[in-house]
Amino acid sequence: MGWDIHSNFDFRFLESKGPNHMRNFGMKRALLGAAIAALAMNASAAQAASATGTATAKILRQITLTKTSDLQYATIISGATASTVAVSTAGAATCGAGLTCTGTTTAGNYTVQGTNGAVVLVGGDSTVTLNGSLGGTMTSTLTYSSPNITLSPTGGSFQVGGTLSVGANQASGDYSGTFNVTANYQ
Repeated sequence: MGWDIHSNFDFRFLESKGPNHMRNFGMKRALLGAAIAALAMNASAAQAASATGTATAKILRQITLTKTSDLQYATIISGATASTVAVSTAGAATCGAGLTCTGTTTAGNYTVQGTNGAVVLVGGDSTVTLNGSLGGTMTSTLTYSSPNITLSPTGGSFQVGGTLSVGANQASGDYSGTFNVTANYQ
């Protein structure tokens, strides 16, 4: 319950002194109220605190991912039993039992351009299906040379190898399949 200035004051006393006296009393009362309000505001300001914050941002160049060579299993002569042909991420081939492998083999090679010193996560599909031009399919599991690379001023690179499953008496033809490769900042 607050204090009410009207409840304890007899205004008849002021009225007997004339209208100007009553007006002066009203002005004094208004000034007193303003002074009390100003003191109350100052009390709040004395308890206020302030702090500063920092806004930060890091800008990275957009990644550019470029294929420089395809994963190539070379020419395979199938046999009476199923087997595999592997191409390492270094490009070395291993021809499984019952198969004959000739020609050039290469790992898939990719270059990455971006911000110098940034770490880039690389990866993509783990398998790819190769479809033959005369029918038939083969599946290859894929391996990546590294799960991440640190970019130099000239960028970075990684390789994709794989192991191709060749069926017994695999259908003749040219086989190919498309797989996805990704590169993202860590």
